[in-house]
This record gives sequence, C-alpha cells and structure tokens, in this order.
Amino acid sequence: MIKSTDSTIKTFPKYPKVRPLLPEAYQKIYSSHYKKNRDGATQATSISMKLESWLHKKVAEDVVGLQENLPTLEIGAGTLNQLQYEPAGKLYDIIEPFKSLFNGSSLLNQIHTIYDDISEIPSEKKYDRIISVATFEHILDLPKVVAKSILHMNPGAVMRTSIPNEGTIMWKMGTMVTGFEFKKMYGLAYETLMRHEHVNDAFEIDEILNYFFEENKTSVFGLSKGLAFYRFIASKKPRIDRAREYLNAIK
Repeated sequence: MIKSTDSTIKTFPKYPKVRPLLPEAYQKIYSSHYKKNRDGATQATSISMKLESWLHKKVAEDVVGLQENLPTLEIGAGTLNQLQYEPAGKLYDIIEPFKSLFNGSSLLNQIHTIYDDISEIPSEKKYDRIISVATFEHILDLPKVVAKSILHMNPGAVMRTSIPNEGTIMWKMGTMVTGFEFKKMYGLAYETLMRHEHVNDAFEIDEILNYFFEENKTSVFGLSKGLAFYRFIASKKPRIDRAREYLNAIK
C-alpha cells in the first residue's frame, strides 16, 4: 500500500525494486534468446507474437483511420513492432535503451526522437498519447516512470498500456508451452528467466495506474481480470498533483 503523511507521498514501499540476478548459464544465452523472442523466431514465440497482436491493436485503437499519428511517446519500443499498427508520421518518440533491438530496422524513419530514459525528455515536450506494450511489467521503478510520464501529457492526453496478465492462473498456464520449449532448447528453467524479467504483476501495475489517474478503463483478452491472458488499460485524467508530489518526495 501507499504511505502518506500530511498528504506528502513517501513511497510505494516495494519500489524501486531490485531485479533478481541471472545465473551464469542464463547470462550466456540471454541476449540471443531475447532477440529470438522479440522476433518470434521459435515455434512457441511465433504463436505468442500472434496472440500479442491483441496488445498492439488495443493500444492503437484510438488512432485507427488517422492519416498521421498524434504526438506519441512509446515507452519500451523494443523492435519497433508497434509501428506497424500506428499511422505514419514523424510525431512518434520512443524510449528504448537497448538499441540492438531496433538497429537497422526499416521502421526507424518513422521515429522522431529516441531516448534511453524518460529523464532525458525536455520538460516542455508534451504528448497526446503515451503508450506501452508489454513493458510495464519489466520496469523496476514503475511509479516514478508513470509519474514522470504524466508531466509530459497534454491536456486531454491518454496513457494506453497493454500488459501480460502476470500473477494469474491463466498467465501461468499460458506460459507453460514457452517454458517447455525453453527447457528443451537450453536445459534451463523458464521460471528463473521470468523472475528476472517480470518484476511487476498485473495487479501492482493496476494499483499504480489507479493512484496516478482518475479514470482507468480495462479490457481483457479473456473473461475477467482474474481469468485472462492479457490486459489493456486506458488511463485518463492524470493526477498531476500526485505525480509532482511523489517525484518531489523521492528526490
């Protein structure tokens, strides 16, 4: 839970989190596996990518039919695979520190500015959309990133976030196929890699978004939040006062 004293936000107690270290055997295959995963280069990851199209389409629903994109910031752009769902235009900035994921991509000509970290964005830079696809589960200091994002939102802007439904039985069952393939390829347990990668579950992400936004509308790829494989959240009416208060408190 969030602690506060005299309306001054102290902290989300669990943040910033510490990423579990990977054993040496995992470190050796990490980079190559990550690229294969993002490219859908194996049978299981190819199936996953087809299912993940739901995540991309939900994030892009608000710009379907537009000739040019609205001023947009994507947090965690990876291999730039969201761009195939977005309108063309040069109003699209990204945050992605791992440049090896997109180096040489034919989609780079659609990007205006590339940032390694949200702290690099000039304070006067504002967006109509801040989007993220399967990234928030990876971020160690997610409350800070969400709070900083709010300060870059134009009036009426929306944060559009899609995530795996981490922390539920459906997600655990859904990753069993990927885990079996991973074990067959490397002789290693997939759960160890996931503990390193996914530091936030879907309920923790919900808690953060519900704190910093007045309005959060959730859609699921499944029956309910507890029985779904993916979630999408459209967050509106940012609580700018809470964002500033939180950022001031953690300085």
